Amino acid sequence: MTTSPPLALTLGDPAGIGPEIALKAWRMRAHLPAPFFLLADPDALAGAANALGLEAPIARCAPEEAAAAFAVALPVVPLRAKAAAKPGASEVGLASAILESIERAVALTLAGRAHAIVTNPIAKATLYAAGFKYPGHTEFLGALSAAAGHAGDAVMMIWSQALAVVPVTVHVPLAAVPALLTQERIERTARIVDADLRRRFGLARPRIAVAGLNPHAGEGGAMGREDVAVIAPAIAALRREGLEIVGPLPADTMFHAKARARYDVALCMYHDQALIPAKTLAFDSGVNVTLGLPFIRTSPDHGTAFDIAGAGIADPSSLIEALKLAARLAP
Repeated sequence: MTTSPPLALTLGDPAGIGPEIALKAWRMRAHLPAPFFLLADPDALAGAANALGLEAPIARCAPEEAAAAFAVALPVVPLRAKAAAKPGASEVGLASAILESIERAVALTLAGRAHAIVTNPIAKATLYAAGFKYPGHTEFLGALSAAAGHAGDAVMMIWSQALAVVPVTVHVPLAAVPALLTQERIERTARIVDADLRRRFGLARPRIAVAGLNPHAGEGGAMGREDVAVIAPAIAALRREGLEIVGPLPADTMFHAKARARYDVALCMYHDQALIPAKTLAFDSGVNVTLGLPFIRTSPDHGTAFDIAGAGIADPSSLIEALKLAARLAP
């Protein structure tokens, strides 16, 4: 295993499958390239392990002690907030622990006490009920980074060996997408993607394919003007800057195997246009990666799965892939 600082794994919503997959990931630690610690409520986590019948000793520790403890126990950096939860029953009272876990992971990583951040799934409705003002994890991480003096935009990428996708607009109503798609927004997103694929993924010249918004990429304006008036000019401007970028392409023909072989990442116009093919091709192995931040953040590409929380059947594969990718990408 690496001698770098350990990875920081956040709590996520403790009423979901986060505790279970964290415990299972630790139990599969022989397959991981780096140790991690979990920012959680140690007593609640021990109770979850007992209820699930998972043998996983808990080591309360500081981040600096996690690597030494990792071989024999799951290192847990205790939260100030309590996080005891009934599986499948998220509630507003859990928001303090959920957010504290994320905030402390960012602070520890920026301070060099953690190598990268891996986040367990959250339930946005629970956080919204507590006054959370951000659309999701990605935007919150961007705000925390900015508050610490690091300028930049956070961009969500779903990555797997089969496909990498980036939505230009994310957690917004579909009806709002056309108005939010501006040439400047598309260009800014593409630049961040290009820069981080070079810097983090080691691609000398990333190939970006851009999806059109409308059916058949608008059919030359017959099915909507956004592809002609907004997306195409953004692509032309980016080409002039030297990016290897093509489009707008009809979204219904750009995700089959031969098409995917022609690009490294697909830039999509809205959430489901990007995530439906990504999750269809790699539901258990896809990883959510945040680009544009001064630190690495990855996450499983699935939600809290309240419907199976506590049942002992949650698959830790996506979390394990997220831990592996975080260790690979962190400097």
